[in-house]
Amino acid sequence: MVKRHEKLGIKQTIQKHWMDRVLQMMLAGMSEKDIRNDLLNYLRTQKQSGGEAERGLKTYTMAIGILASWFSPPSELREFVDRSFGLAKHTNQKELLPLHWSVIVSSYPFWFNVARQSGRLLALQDQITQAQIVIRLKEQYGDRETISRNTRYALRSFVAWGVLKDSDVKGSYQKGDVHTITDIDLVLNIFEAALHATNTGKLPLKLLMNHPALFPFNISSFSVGEIIAKLPESLSLQQFSSADDILMLKG
Repeated sequence: MVKRHEKLGIKQTIQKHWMDRVLQMMLAGMSEKDIRNDLLNYLRTQKQSGGEAERGLKTYTMAIGILASWFSPPSELREFVDRSFGLAKHTNQKELLPLHWSVIVSSYPFWFNVARQSGRLLALQDQITQAQIVIRLKEQYGDRETISRNTRYALRSFVAWGVLKDSDVKGSYQKGDVHTITDIDLVLNIFEAALHATNTGKLPLKLLMNHPALFPFNISSFSVGEIIAKLPESLSLQQFSSADDILMLKG
């Protein structure tokens, strides 16, 4: 089986309201089997653009694979997703986007890396293109034929979620809505997701505070000291100097 950090896996545009639907079924106590059956019936009527139309079985089963990040994650992510689900129980539905982002980037690090390259480029310029991102991703993943297609699906998902917008120039994107996170537990959750998406499982804390892959989120209301004071048991901190604190996964 291909390792999480090596696979691409974003073979469909994912609508945020599909993720909302999955989470609502989980909150209602539905089993994995019942959730899958519901999605099979529901997604056959849903276009990737968010509209409605009959779709082929292969098309929507690929979408279910990504949606399953919530209800059937890889075994090594089960505890993390369970904690994310615990946060979802006390989070307003309008504020679920950071949790959806967390569970997808942990299961599909390619999503994280598309976001990382997008964020890097958006820090330098107002508009970005798929071609610019693909060039950078090929440096990491190699010159695979499927990188361009998987990147397109990830970018179209970002547009569907509102974190990117189509620009006036065809094939170009610009920054969309920025979501301010005011719950420190959600910030720590998304930091942990970033560590799961990183093959070393560790990153400098100051980098995480301004990580390009987290460009859709504003977490500036929290200081490094506040983050350190609230670290969950799943994370540990290697302290060298204030500029070099390393946040890492335990175990």
